[in-house]
Amino acid sequence: MTDHVESYAPGEGRLPPRADFRSDAPRLSLNGDWAFRLTPTAAGTGPDVADPDLDDSGWDRLRVPSHWVLEGYDRPLYTNTAYPFPIDPPHVPAQNPTGDYRRRFDWPFGERAVLRFQGVDSCARVWLNGTELGHSKGSRLPFEFDVTGLLRPAGNVLAVRVHRWSSGSYLEDQDMWWLPGIFRDVELLARPSSAIDDFFVHASYLDGRGTLRVDADRPGIVELPELGVRMPTGETVTVPVEPWSAERPRLYRGTLTAGGERIALAVGFRTVSIVDGRLLVNGVPVLFRGVNRHEHDPERGRALDLATMRRDVVLMKQHNINAVRTSHYPPHPDFLRLCDEYGLWVVDECDIETHGFIYAGWAGNPPAEPAWRDALADRIERMVERDKNHPSVVVWSMGNESWSGATFGELESWIRKRDPSRPIHYERDRSYRHSDFASLMYPSLDELDAIGRGEEPTPEGVEAGSPDDVRRRGLPFLLCEYAHAMGNGPGSLLDYQRILEAHERFCGAFVWEWIDHGLRAPDGGLLHGGDVDYTPNGGRYCLDGLLFADRTPSPGLLEYAKAIEPVVITIADGRVWLRNRYDMADLSHLRLEWTVGHEVGTLTVPHVPARTSASLPLPELPDGDWLTVRAVLAADTAWAPAGHVVAWGQAELAPPRPVDWPRGGFSGVRFDPETGQLVRLGDLEIGGPVLDVWRAPVENDRGQGFRNDLTRAWRAVGLDRVLHRVDEVRTGDDRVVVRGRSGPAGQALGLRTEMCWEPAGDGAVALTVTVTPEGIWTDTPIGGHDVTLPRLGLRLALPAGLTRATWFGRGPGESYVDSRAAARVGRFTAEIDALQTPYPWPQENGNHVETRWLELTGDGQPGLRVEGDPWFDFTARRWTSEDLDRATKPSQLRPSERVWLNVDHGQQGLGSASCGPPLPQRYRLPIRPYTFRVRLAGWG
Repeated sequence: MTDHVESYAPGEGRLPPRADFRSDAPRLSLNGDWAFRLTPTAAGTGPDVADPDLDDSGWDRLRVPSHWVLEGYDRPLYTNTAYPFPIDPPHVPAQNPTGDYRRRFDWPFGERAVLRFQGVDSCARVWLNGTELGHSKGSRLPFEFDVTGLLRPAGNVLAVRVHRWSSGSYLEDQDMWWLPGIFRDVELLARPSSAIDDFFVHASYLDGRGTLRVDADRPGIVELPELGVRMPTGETVTVPVEPWSAERPRLYRGTLTAGGERIALAVGFRTVSIVDGRLLVNGVPVLFRGVNRHEHDPERGRALDLATMRRDVVLMKQHNINAVRTSHYPPHPDFLRLCDEYGLWVVDECDIETHGFIYAGWAGNPPAEPAWRDALADRIERMVERDKNHPSVVVWSMGNESWSGATFGELESWIRKRDPSRPIHYERDRSYRHSDFASLMYPSLDELDAIGRGEEPTPEGVEAGSPDDVRRRGLPFLLCEYAHAMGNGPGSLLDYQRILEAHERFCGAFVWEWIDHGLRAPDGGLLHGGDVDYTPNGGRYCLDGLLFADRTPSPGLLEYAKAIEPVVITIADGRVWLRNRYDMADLSHLRLEWTVGHEVGTLTVPHVPARTSASLPLPELPDGDWLTVRAVLAADTAWAPAGHVVAWGQAELAPPRPVDWPRGGFSGVRFDPETGQLVRLGDLEIGGPVLDVWRAPVENDRGQGFRNDLTRAWRAVGLDRVLHRVDEVRTGDDRVVVRGRSGPAGQALGLRTEMCWEPAGDGAVALTVTVTPEGIWTDTPIGGHDVTLPRLGLRLALPAGLTRATWFGRGPGESYVDSRAAARVGRFTAEIDALQTPYPWPQENGNHVETRWLELTGDGQPGLRVEGDPWFDFTARRWTSEDLDRATKPSQLRPSERVWLNVDHGQQGLGSASCGPPLPQRYRLPIRPYTFRVRLAGWG
């Protein structure tokens, strides 16, 4: 029978949902190798799968937890918004891969027991010793069966039939890989007689005192030894406590005892409220500096182990992140325990998304259809009941991108009755009548600023001045997704943060998203959705994280850490100014260090309460150009050692010296008399320079569909196929002037250029470049945008023997005009190959803005020095921008016989238009006349 697969019912035979907890009662993990067989339809291997005497010795072996599509069976599928099956609810295709699992085990721990599954995708039917227990849907949520009376001391057989598709799949369209299987823990729990099965910890905080009550389904004793608390369940006590917060995650550990079982408690006292349109925790406004987090690992998919979850939390803390939205489902319960322990605010989101109904015009959308009411309510109840005792969970989110429907009102009512201590979030219903927050995704900077002022337009479908509209404008605003971190980017993080901190209405924001969803390919590379031959397909849209898939921080994560650093350090007028961005903590846990050149010292940290500022005088400093002041951890923490840099600021100690390059003859300099290009500089052979306006598009240049697609505009006018012409080479005693034109094939528009070379000291030349556009550039909007330049500068071909770059400017990592906060000014050295950021989809990378000078060297190789007037951008790599543009995998990039150096007047910013607003105009290169100047010197 397969009727359960397509029924609206969320399950049958299961126990009511309850809190997840750990106790000293016996527990048997059923993780490990299971017998496994995959079949193409919901019938599975047939009715004998539950038979304890079935000979499964010839079956395959599959580890649990895992996804079978990542273990060599069938294939993973990725979609962003579309369902990978017809929209015909509650039906699914007959081609429904089904995995039959069998596990043999002994159970010597007594009769009363519960069988728990922490997560199965997407529908599981379960038998124990030949008896059917029931079935369940709701992939990212636990379900349990009472197996009392069915267990034997030895020789038990557990059988599970897992269907890839079920009616529940219609509620799980969450911009992620579709990965079936038993992917979270399976365990048997002994339940002693008279033991507590469920309890609810109520631990509030007010004015230095915590109020505690623990409600339970059976009488028990609550003990918190550190507080001297010993009391029965159901009673209330108020005692002096330290509050729990993400900044100081104070937990009081104890036990809840009943029926001979001791349940571990980790109590955090905190109160969440909304007062006068502001989100408060413990009476204090908070600002989420957060990320959206899918569960992902390139080898294991969503089957994460504890070490990987801990690594995520530690990386978040080390990069100043204080909040997580569990997009778009509740995480493994161990992740929430880590958030309690390390300190992260959590918006806990339910396993509900019906985004694919957008392709049906939202007809039949489950939240608007009564037939789905029980399935939706079941998921909400399982989330709230499981996670209700975690102090880190401060907001319930009812789901994501599921439009609207009457059922959301019922879900809201149930949550408020069960847990009035936490506010509720739901973004997609623009009336927000079921949400305690106004919310939005991917607004522009101007739109966000208007929201902060309360001047945003009334949403479509809401009548201006109506009760919904008036209420909405009085709600705190939660930016649940912004700054799409796909490829090289996102840009404007500092701009967004300034706006978020400028208006009291904002309670924070969550970058999309934490980690790239790349899967390990057989050749060791990474797969994205487009590498799977299946339609519909979300392509590489799954590569949109601040971490690369192997959990290496991207430049975007470093930029975000700087944009949200909890202390802003400004140096001016002989003083160091400290602005404390913590919501609750002062700066006593930090130490201040200064650096000038190679000299270091310390500063005394003044008392700076949360959300205030203070200053201290600078000491007498050694001679130098730049001062850097760092705020570092004064002592070890659970997430970083003492000395870990939390924040930093810089100041130039002396005004920049005017450029005064020496003059002289063209000694050791050779030009090609036909092209006017530089051929030799001292002993260094050079090819070029030529005017360069092209970059391999970053993901954000491509926009989303036809929306904000700058790449389409660039290619339409031919910026990827510019050809060069020399009209005149005029040589004199003190200069060489080269005039020409650069223009795209097939177009009348172009750029007139004049390159004026002058001697600038022994073996050096100064180059002044004048660029004048001609044609109909600014009158040719493509896709709604005037054409602008990807970059403007010079490209030089240099010998492959150059291996190292040393520069003074911003570094050490890459930087762009709208993503440079994390790059400090200093002197840096790196191998040329190390200047490349290995984005999984090759694209422009490795740029460095505000470079004062650059030297390229190699062992036994003549070197090159470039100086700016006052500065320039540079990239150096062993392949061209065209090579980057053509490649679809990093493995396709092959070093050429040249080092290609771009010395740019400027390059366009990054933005986040792959899912967001267009790049702000101030970060573009408009079509207009330009003049810039650099000095080139060779030696060796």
